[in-house]
Amino acid sequence: MMARKSPTHGMRSPDGAPAESGNGGEAKVAAPGFRFTPSGLRARAAARVLLVAALAFGPAGAFADMEPMAAEIAVDDGYAARAQELINQGMGYLGIRYRLGGTSPETGLDCSGLVQNVFRNALGLDLPRTAREMASLGDKVGLNDLKPGDLVFFNTMRRAFSHVGIYLGDGRFLHAPASGGKVRIEEMDKAYWTQRFNGARRLLPESEDTAGLPR
Repeated sequence: MMARKSPTHGMRSPDGAPAESGNGGEAKVAAPGFRFTPSGLRARAAARVLLVAALAFGPAGAFADMEPMAAEIAVDDGYAARAQELINQGMGYLGIRYRLGGTSPETGLDCSGLVQNVFRNALGLDLPRTAREMASLGDKVGLNDLKPGDLVFFNTMRRAFSHVGIYLGDGRFLHAPASGGKVRIEEMDKAYWTQRFNGARRLLPESEDTAGLPR
């Protein structure tokens, strides 16, 4: 008897790996030897702070202005300061392996597990477990109105809101891609992502009031 193919058979991300949902549906992956430690996470995050400032809040090539820009943001714009903290936290997860259903950096993360960890550790917000549940939170945001820190959603499993990432600015987002992959930065203007974009949600409050967000 022939084995029945899953509904996701043949759907692949830009690097050739099947795109994952954050809600299940892919095979688990053996660890590629990466070991997470809290001190290593902090070190990676600190090493990337300057890169993040330019990536999220300035032109892609504005490396000379990165340090003054980050300082100005922290003083003048509370929203941007929170977004900066969120992104700095997220960049510390680069390279952590994907694991279906994963919620711990020590053993691997799926897409929603990554988002949960970043929002909890950066802002103290406890988001729902799945990408679909996350899509029910916050304010809807159009593609042309994205800000750093927004959640971006994609249909990668032939159902809406089956994948989630964190928008970094300058047309890029951070996500845990799929089985065999690692947390990485992706270009949103690639055909694979533009064809599957489902929308975005803004969870970061414009003011200091976070009463409407899960804790």
